[in-house]
Amino acid sequence: MSREEVDLVISKLKHPVNLIAKLMYGCGLRRFEAVGIRINAMNFDTNILTVHDGKGKKDRTVPLPVSLIPEIQRQIRRVKWLLAKDCESGYDGVFMPSGMSRKFKSAAKDLPWQWLFPAPKLTLVHGADEMRRYHYHETKVGDAVRKAAKEAMLTKRVTPHTFRHSFASHLLQANYDIRTIQQLMGHGDLRTTMRYTHTVNMKTVKEPKSPLDF
Repeated sequence: MSREEVDLVISKLKHPVNLIAKLMYGCGLRRFEAVGIRINAMNFDTNILTVHDGKGKKDRTVPLPVSLIPEIQRQIRRVKWLLAKDCESGYDGVFMPSGMSRKFKSAAKDLPWQWLFPAPKLTLVHGADEMRRYHYHETKVGDAVRKAAKEAMLTKRVTPHTFRHSFASHLLQANYDIRTIQQLMGHGDLRTTMRYTHTVNMKTVKEPKSPLDF
């Protein structure tokens, strides 16, 4: 998509998918990476987002779009309110990474470990008699994006992954170094990133920046 098309599709999305889409485009995230963001993954002092357990279970860091910070902070305030409400009703916490619940039993109720995009309903853990919260479901993001693209009357096929493709293409158009883009995308093989060069002229810029901030 062009930048204008990205903005048009996002304008048709409702909360929280509009912010999820902005992060997919603004940070080059896969859909599962975007919905799986925890609050402790964001460093507002350095404007860095750490993507934990991306494809291949690898971590990487990407610039956090400066233009999104106020919106992200509003979302964190919503999560904080929801956490307080959950804890009043006997909430057992968010689903935690493997082994973390046993090692740090209280962490599941701590704000840093909450999902940035929590699921609207709690999940009953069968056999454990626990009520925990999962993150926003990936399929809902896909359905919302396809509906928004249809409302925008685009002639292109648009899925959540299209935002990530647009991220890479727009960085190339802005003359960013291909290896910098490889690192931001989390590609293990440079040849995967090189696919984006077929239709985009390249020069060299090595300082990473989110295309949302262009």
